[in-house]
Amino acid sequence: MTALLDLHGLTRRYGSVTAVEDVDLSVAPSTRHAIIGPNGAGKSTLFAMVAGTLAPSSGRVLLEGVDITRMRVHRRAHRGLVKTFQHSSVFDSMSVEDNVVLGTRRVHGGAARPYGRTRTRVRSIAGGVLDQVGLADRRTTMARELSHGERRQLELALALSVDPKVLLLDEPTAGMSARETERFVDLITGLGSGVTILIIEHDLDVVFSLADRVTVLHLGRVIADGTPAEVRESELVQQVYLGVAPDPTDSTEGVASHELA
Repeated sequence: MTALLDLHGLTRRYGSVTAVEDVDLSVAPSTRHAIIGPNGAGKSTLFAMVAGTLAPSSGRVLLEGVDITRMRVHRRAHRGLVKTFQHSSVFDSMSVEDNVVLGTRRVHGGAARPYGRTRTRVRSIAGGVLDQVGLADRRTTMARELSHGERRQLELALALSVDPKVLLLDEPTAGMSARETERFVDLITGLGSGVTILIIEHDLDVVFSLADRVTVLHLGRVIADGTPAEVRESELVQQVYLGVAPDPTDSTEGVASHELA
């Protein structure tokens, strides 16, 4: 299957320190692809290079075969590559609906206050995505009144409102309660195959509930890439997360399986 998003030799150096080194990664259309790894693995740096907020030292980012390595963030958004952020980025003083409307206008261009048919179309888009993420009944609520989980839903609505081809989710469940996390997983699952997703997530339960494919980073390099089952069974991945290589005859094997399940 032809990849929708391709990374070739992506590298980022800070002086003598290499944060991400020679990463190759392919994301197939209509899949949910997770990137995991311990703290300091280079996940956020890699994501920033894909999103366009950080320039790579070397390597290339291709979207549908087009080199977007040096494109600005808004131009990537026009091409269908859209990112949500680890920390909340909504306008507290605006309503839920107005947040989505503004986000749509910022990506597609035009006046900040659309009129006539343009206004109707943008409001229609906003209503559709708010219904999709479960916030239709909160349309007129001020963003500052939302719970943490609802704010994440709103950020997802902002991203979906521009009809992305690839949606980058950066630690989407960070700070959520168990119930909020469960609802968010159901929400992402409910999006179906219409949106290709690349996700960084620290919660391995979320990763293995959502992902079709998992890539593991350690010290800036890819150490494993495969299906969730293949990654769970990787002794190298278990060693990275647990600090010791699993022994099939040892009782710690069950712990490794639990940690990566």
